[in-house]
Amino acid sequence: MNLYVQDESRFGLFTRAGKGLTAQGVKPVCSFQQVFQSTWLFGAYSPITGDHFHLELPHCSAATYQIFLDHFTDQRPDELKVMLLDNGAFHKARLLNWPDSILPIFLPPYCPELNPAEKIWWRFKRAFSNRVFASLDQLSEFIAQQINDLPRSAVRSICSFDYFLPAQPLWTIP
Repeated sequence: MNLYVQDESRFGLFTRAGKGLTAQGVKPVCSFQQVFQSTWLFGAYSPITGDHFHLELPHCSAATYQIFLDHFTDQRPDELKVMLLDNGAFHKARLLNWPDSILPIFLPPYCPELNPAEKIWWRFKRAFSNRVFASLDQLSEFIAQQINDLPRSAVRSICSFDYFLPAQPLWTIP
């Protein structure tokens, strides 16, 4: 059995402006493009073991969420995955077929701050800021690099919220 926090985020070719450091009175200048093409990254993160699973999909809907669930189930198929997630409409769609190995626990509505997976997106978006990508393929390569550079220790550190993990762990982390 393992606990996972799950969320999804959109990444696109529209340049996301971030902070920049310049001399006082000097306006920072960075490249910018206004292209409205995007991809979605679905992710599940374990605050206990640091394990993480990602799947990049073209849209965010009940059908693509089912694809994510099916692939997530295939990762460690003998493991019961207790998944903490938000109340997205597609998370509760009637056409969803929840695998037996995934137990969903829904957070209260309109409380994104309770989902530790949101902090992972902050990390990804910080690296994504002020960058221009020529194509979705180039963007996908960047996302893959960010995923590869995400160590288990960082996932544990970022996702370990006090409200569901005790100060003194009752289990050992391998």
